[in-house]
Amino acid sequence: METKPLTKYFAELIGTFVLVFIGTGSAVLEGHAIGFLGIAFAFGLSVLVMVYAIGPISGCHINPAISIAMLVAGKLSAKDTVGYIVAQAIGAILGSALLMIIAKGMPGYDGSLGTNGYGDLSPGKFSMQSGLISEIVLTFIFLIVIFGATSKKASAGFAGLAIGLSLVAIHLIGIPIDGLSVNPARSLAPALFVGGDALSQVWLFIVGPIAGGIIAAIVWKMLGKE
Repeated sequence: METKPLTKYFAELIGTFVLVFIGTGSAVLEGHAIGFLGIAFAFGLSVLVMVYAIGPISGCHINPAISIAMLVAGKLSAKDTVGYIVAQAIGAILGSALLMIIAKGMPGYDGSLGTNGYGDLSPGKFSMQSGLISEIVLTFIFLIVIFGATSKKASAGFAGLAIGLSLVAIHLIGIPIDGLSVNPARSLAPALFVGGDALSQVWLFIVGPIAGGIIAAIVWKMLGKE
């Protein structure tokens, strides 16, 4: 039986909520203790478990860049792409909202929500150019792994592991540059609450990941792997 569209959209909402709440939550609530390595694993493990939890329902995109790449690759309809993106945005916003409510009860809370940024907002003070290049390239790598791990020729049952660990890997290099996004919903949600420079810079974390995802879809189609 084919899964109903609203069921798939709701699964995407839940998955994106989990990713944003746990991923950015690890940075906000425990970043001082677990460091970049711990934050990278928080994001990667969130995706890994969600692939097995909601993957059979919606494919577990939980990322607009992935949904758009799947549209370009001919694996998702335009209607579902819109539905997925709306659900992902709502899930991400709910994740950031809950994190903000919890974080406000933490002594000395500075109002941060795990936003991405370049320049003064970059953990390593990297430039806008560095941030844009890294978002395009790292999203490209992430999507190539996703296309490969979910292809018909891939070993069954291991997609979640490959996808989750690849997200850990790209976070290890990307966090110092701009906090790493590779996911427009993950960046937009906290920026909406924080506002200011975080919101004015969020365009990069929408454009970069989408561009990287589209390039990956085109390259994968050229490889003719399916």
